[in-house]
Amino acid sequence: MGNTALLVGRAGLALMFIVSGCMKIAGYAGTQGYMETAGLPGALLPAVIALELGGGLAILLGLYTRGIAIALALFCLASAALFHHDLADPNQFNHLLKNIAIAGGFIVLAAAGAGRFSVDAMKARRAG
Repeated sequence: MGNTALLVGRAGLALMFIVSGCMKIAGYAGTQGYMETAGLPGALLPAVIALELGGGLAILLGLYTRGIAIALALFCLASAALFHHDLADPNQFNHLLKNIAIAGGFIVLAAAGAGRFSVDAMKARRAG
């Protein structure tokens, strides 16, 4: 059950980032403007898209899982701090907690690894 749970968990975490990366491409100008209202340079958007879309796909496949999971955990915490810091707004507070929870899931994934049903495990079997 553990390997199946890791696969399902990876898929759940990955889906959010794959969809979000695609939505940022589709709404590029709006996302860039939103980033700029938070004081971030819009020029960072391609890196954000690459991390969300590429990182999401890597997590789904179980490829470089531990490192990508740590990168996405840090991304979630940074997003929480930069975009959801208005603790007086219940909606923003909820988003802050959501990002912290997702970061926790990625930290657990980094500790556990991708499991048997992953590219990481396939590479390890070939190397061993």
